[in-house]
Amino acid sequence: MEGERQIRDTLYDILGEEGCGMACEDDADIFFDEEGWKLMLCGFMEPWKLGDTVEQAKAALETFGSMGYGLA
Repeated sequence: MEGERQIRDTLYDILGEEGCGMACEDDADIFFDEEGWKLMLCGFMEPWKLGDTVEQAKAALETFGSMGYGLA
C-alpha cells in the first residue's frame, strides 16, 4: 500500500540509523483500520493513533519525534 510506504519512510527519516524503529524494523507495523492510520512498534503495549490521512500520520510522527516519545 502506497500510504503505508510513505508513512514508513517518514518514520525512518525521523529515526535515522539509531532510533528504536530501526532496531525493530521488522516489528514496525503500520496499518489502517476503522480508526485511521496506526503504528505499532515492538516494546509498546498498544498501537499509536496517527490520523485519518497519510498527511496527518506523517505530521503526527514528526510531532512525536520532536518530543522524544521513544522514537529518537
